[in-house]
Amino acid sequence: MKILVVAASYSANISGLQRHAFNMVRCLLLNPDITAVHLVLAPWQRKMAVSAGLGSDQRLAIHFEEMDRGTVARNLWYYRKLPQLVSRLKPDLVHLTYPMPVDAEAIGCPTVLTLHDLYPYEIPRNFGLHKVLFNRVILQHCLNSVDAIACVSETTMNRLKQYASSKTYQKATRLYNCVEPEPFCATQSPLPGWRGEPFLLSVAQHRRNKNIPLLIRAFDRLLQQKQIQPSTKLVVIGIKGPETHLIETLVSRRGLHKSVIFLEGLEEMELQWCYSRSEAVVLPSVTEGFGLPVVEALLAGCRVVCSDIPAFREVGDRHCEFIELREDAEETLARGIRATLDNPAKEPVSLPHLSAEVLANEYARLYRGLIPAASIAKSMTRNSSIQLAAPERQSL
Repeated sequence: MKILVVAASYSANISGLQRHAFNMVRCLLLNPDITAVHLVLAPWQRKMAVSAGLGSDQRLAIHFEEMDRGTVARNLWYYRKLPQLVSRLKPDLVHLTYPMPVDAEAIGCPTVLTLHDLYPYEIPRNFGLHKVLFNRVILQHCLNSVDAIACVSETTMNRLKQYASSKTYQKATRLYNCVEPEPFCATQSPLPGWRGEPFLLSVAQHRRNKNIPLLIRAFDRLLQQKQIQPSTKLVVIGIKGPETHLIETLVSRRGLHKSVIFLEGLEEMELQWCYSRSEAVVLPSVTEGFGLPVVEALLAGCRVVCSDIPAFREVGDRHCEFIELREDAEETLARGIRATLDNPAKEPVSLPHLSAEVLANEYARLYRGLIPAASIAKSMTRNSSIQLAAPERQSL
């Protein structure tokens, strides 16, 4: 099977979308039925791709397609230029790593969409009035156009059933994100000026659903009440977004500019350093589609404090300190953090159902059900001379 994976997006720094795409490619290359993988990225994602270290498997080809970075221009590229790329590369199937406008008829082969969440409906303030309407149109168009929808969790499956037609929902299946223990860790701190101070960690984009202002207020409460050491830092790792100005203003007003550190674009080894050195990982999201940082933190042996929402329960049940965020959310979150810090250190948790080996087979099973048998046989014959090699697992 020859698979085209489309992952070109706005960000030049690594985020959950790109990490999903890179991990999915690693999964696919583990399966001998996958004879070729073509990964499509934008020109500004070249550095990110180099850092991903996808290995030297000869079945993988990475394409940096020329496109403008603006929203309209990128969406026009997906709709108009992607079919041309498909015609040239002749894959057996196209896998879209997030919702984008597609001319399915012009593509001419089966299409799969990874659905991470239903944020345009669940939390419209992530986008703003005009952008949320645009995102809803794109989302519904893509859901209706593709042949199959791979939801990253049961939580996302349930949301899809709520916001899509029954016909669309029938195309959906649950196919978890691939998340494995990171075997490499940076030897130097990625935190500027770090001198061994304790720190709390949150991995979150600057979006409304991540609830970063609440986390900052709870952190400040702990400092003011002397429930944590005055030298303690709060480290927030994630790309900037609609909430950045609000977050920075809050930090400034509370005089926390020396205590709160914002980072983005970390390589996987650097992120692993942060997980391994943190006192606790704190994630007070309002809603999520999967909960990647929860899984990564558990695999790294971190203590985790998180909001009690379905996505976090699905991936971290029995392993996390769950907080119900109600009217007294700031006090409750601060109390939960303090209680977690009093607990002993955690051991890494094993989550084999999220492993590349398991998911490689699930991807292949999904693809086989969509690609005509004749196409699979032709693809296997055409690539029978290729020697299959397990992809090298390196840092992102």
